Amino acid sequence: MNLRVETEQEEDGRWIAEVPELPGVLAYGTSHDQAVAYAKALALRVIAERLEHGEEVPDMANLFSVPAWPKA
Repeated sequence: MNLRVETEQEEDGRWIAEVPELPGVLAYGTSHDQAVAYAKALALRVIAERLEHGEEVPDMANLFSVPAWPKA
C-alpha cells in the first residue's frame, strides 16, 4: 500500500495535508512541506497505535507518495 498525501492551500495561506486512506490523518502547516511532514508523522503515529492494538496496518513497503504540486 502506498499512502497518498493530498494537499491544498487554504485561503488564509496555510496548507492542509491529508492521508485519505487513514481517516482522521489531517494536518496544517505554514508551508506545503511542513503540512506534508506533519501529516506523515501523524500517519505513522496512527499506524503505530494500530500495531500496538493488533489492528490491521497497511503494508510498509513504499508507504508514502506526494503528488507534485505547482510552485508559485
